[in-house]
Amino acid sequence: MGLVYLAPALLIYAFVVLLPAGQGVQLSFYHWDGITAATWAGLDNYTGFLTDPTLRQAVTHTLYFVVFFSALPVVLGLTSAALAARKDVRGAGVYRWFIFLPQVLTPAVVAVAWKRIYAPDGPLNAVLTALGMDGLTRGWLGDFTWALPALGLAGTWGAFGLCMVLFAAGMQNIPSELYDAARMDGAGPVREFFTVTLPGLRGQLAVVLTLTLLGAIRVFDIVWLTTRGGPGTSTITPTVVLYQKAFANPDVGAACAIGVVLAVVALLVSLVVVKLSESDD
Repeated sequence: MGLVYLAPALLIYAFVVLLPAGQGVQLSFYHWDGITAATWAGLDNYTGFLTDPTLRQAVTHTLYFVVFFSALPVVLGLTSAALAARKDVRGAGVYRWFIFLPQVLTPAVVAVAWKRIYAPDGPLNAVLTALGMDGLTRGWLGDFTWALPALGLAGTWGAFGLCMVLFAAGMQNIPSELYDAARMDGAGPVREFFTVTLPGLRGQLAVVLTLTLLGAIRVFDIVWLTTRGGPGTSTITPTVVLYQKAFANPDVGAACAIGVVLAVVALLVSLVVVKLSESDD
């Protein structure tokens, strides 16, 4: 009976998700421009990850974004949550609301806001000029060296709030008796954090790492709406290459291959994070 009740939802899911996914896997083995007849390609579309210099560069940028979209937000979120969770911190609620604000904004709004901040006549250059550091001003998103770090910092800002709120909520559920026992054993703030707080946040860490790592792997919105992978290919990502191959210069088979690889990598990352979070202490 359970399957009978689930059948309508499963049918819709199969039609909307599973069937297109299967078609994408099938098309990844063909050369197809979306109009003419498809021709068999074998594994040619997949070897592009090894032979296409643009795609190799895009994969390198993904590793770069992992640092800014996952590692930094997790570290900053843990630190901020540990401070804001203290009961004697005034204005902690307002602080959490302010930091969480990026999560209620759409990616398009975030991208437009940061594009304006980094503009040659934007607030960032205005502040640098006011501080007498005119030599540091530049068109940040048009600079081959600084465009990628600039987008990375924007991603850190966007993910930081979610990490902090989840960690803060998790810390409130850790029994205070554990902290009292640690203090009686002579534990200081640092040891208390690593022996009580961090193990107590295992579930939240798994959620945060899964969300942020997947966000880094699939980052598209902020890159496309600000730099479109430029200047040149200095901020190109696999999802931008996928979009270009699917719609700009149609090579649907290659685009599907990129999508399949990203899906497999995302699945493996999720499984690894879940496995590590479920391992015994």
